[in-house]
Amino acid sequence: MVGRYQTEQEEFWAGEFGNAYIGRNIEDKIVAGNTAMFVKALSEAGQIKSCLEFGANIGLNLRALRHLYPDAHLRGIEINPQAAKILRDCVGDDNVFEGSIFDFETDATSDLVLIKGVLIHINPEMLDVVYTKLYESTNKYVLVCEYYNPSPVTVRYRGHDDRLFKRDFAGEMLAKFPGLRLVKYGFAYRGDQSFPLDDITWFLLSK
Repeated sequence: MVGRYQTEQEEFWAGEFGNAYIGRNIEDKIVAGNTAMFVKALSEAGQIKSCLEFGANIGLNLRALRHLYPDAHLRGIEINPQAAKILRDCVGDDNVFEGSIFDFETDATSDLVLIKGVLIHINPEMLDVVYTKLYESTNKYVLVCEYYNPSPVTVRYRGHDDRLFKRDFAGEMLAKFPGLRLVKYGFAYRGDQSFPLDDITWFLLSK
């Protein structure tokens, strides 16, 4: 146990580093890039009436999804208190779970469960827990948007060790849950002339 959390990575994102992360995002550009990516990723998903995001931060992904699905019920899980406060302004107090993903429990499922740039920061020993929560929280789709590597690697992250891990997250989920199938996948490039994002590979999985 690390303080009130199970892992060092949770403590890291709940504290000062997580606070500083909030200020490093240029909101409008990221929302635009996210919207363009989600249009491609969800083009075959039909209507999405509800979405739950794991690790929603201040809601930039959910804001992008609201452009596509203005009537959808949006919810988010966020560990950092400062980010969770801003997220509440985006989706409402009742739609934010402030705390660790590992502590999140719900009987309600969503049409779309989203995780973007979060699995890369999860302690690898806890990934199975997160995979299960993602799977159990959706009734239709899981959208995984992360840095990809065919085999697990650890990358030094802004001067810190054991804070960024790359692997085939979607492939591991497909192997773990035979009921999942791969619908489509793609890549968002940081050098895109119109809607750059940070070299994210996305996978849309169907339950």
